[in-house]
Amino acid sequence: MVKIETGDLYIHTFCFSQEDVKNFAAITGDTNPLHVDEKFAADTPFKKPIMHGMLSASVISKILGTEFPGNGSVYLQQNIEFLRPMYVDKEYELRLVIKEIYTSNHSAIVETTIKDTASKKMTIRGEAMIMNEKYF
Repeated sequence: MVKIETGDLYIHTFCFSQEDVKNFAAITGDTNPLHVDEKFAADTPFKKPIMHGMLSASVISKILGTEFPGNGSVYLQQNIEFLRPMYVDKEYELRLVIKEIYTSNHSAIVETTIKDTASKKMTIRGEAMIMNEKYF
């Protein structure tokens, strides 16, 4: 087990398909046509379907709970800003940075950002608080 310290960085690239969006819509019941209907989305400022914001952000939960800092993390809090739309079949980069560690309750504040890898523009930013007795 590697000791986690303030300033540690973890990077994860990912991409979602339209099938992933349809599955997310089915699971959550969020069938907003902006996400699943090309004709509807064509008449919006986005011109094509955009991914659900929470599908995009779900990769944060995945990585915090399984890869960084490691299995068993408890997601306590997340603030998040959706800055730009995200689209299927595009590559994005999640960056997690440990900002603060609280050893007294085995928790940490983690900066969470997602960028479009092609344009380098930030699409999501925020902070999470997680707890993990093994790493903090």
